[in-house]
Parts: sequence; structure tokens; C-alpha cells
Amino acid sequence: MSRAVSDQSSTAGAPGSAPSRPLWIAVAVLLCIGAIPPLLVMIYDRETPALGGFPFFFWFQFALIPVTAVATYVAFKLSQTATARDRVARGLPAHPEGGDQ
Repeated sequence: MSRAVSDQSSTAGAPGSAPSRPLWIAVAVLLCIGAIPPLLVMIYDRETPALGGFPFFFWFQFALIPVTAVATYVAFKLSQTATARDRVARGLPAHPEGGDQ
């Protein structure tokens, strides 16, 4: 039993053992879309161009809301796929028992 555990743990971090690595990178990039722009105030700290009477400062932040929502949803779906791939690569079922997948 300890032999099986040590074999599994030794391959868990080996290069090429993570078939979902590109998906996790995509998840990180998608989540950064919603986190980074609001922190970079210098890119939207101005009044022009105005849209519907709202200065750029306001409508840019309002525009980020649906963009962030979509990016977060896509990141969530990608993370579900990546988790299933990781579980299969480690010899587990793709979805845990009792999960609502």
C-alpha cells in the first residue's frame, strides 16, 4: 500500500503529468481580466469620452461588470474541466461521488 502511495505522489509533480496545466493558466488569465483593470486607475482616470452623460471614469467601470461576470463564468467552467482531467490523471473518477456534475 505504501508503494502505491509513493508512486502516485512521485508522479504528481513530474513534468508532463498535468494534462490540465494550460487550462489552469487560462483560468488565471481570465480571473485577472476582472481583477487587474480596476486596480490600474491611471487607465480610466479621465472624463472623456463621455457616454450618455457619464464620464469615462464611471462607464468604464460599469462596462467591466458584465465582462468580469462572463470571464468568471468561463473560468469556472474551465476549472471544472481541469479538475476532472486532474482527477482522471491521478486514477480517480472524473467527478466525486455525490457531486452534482
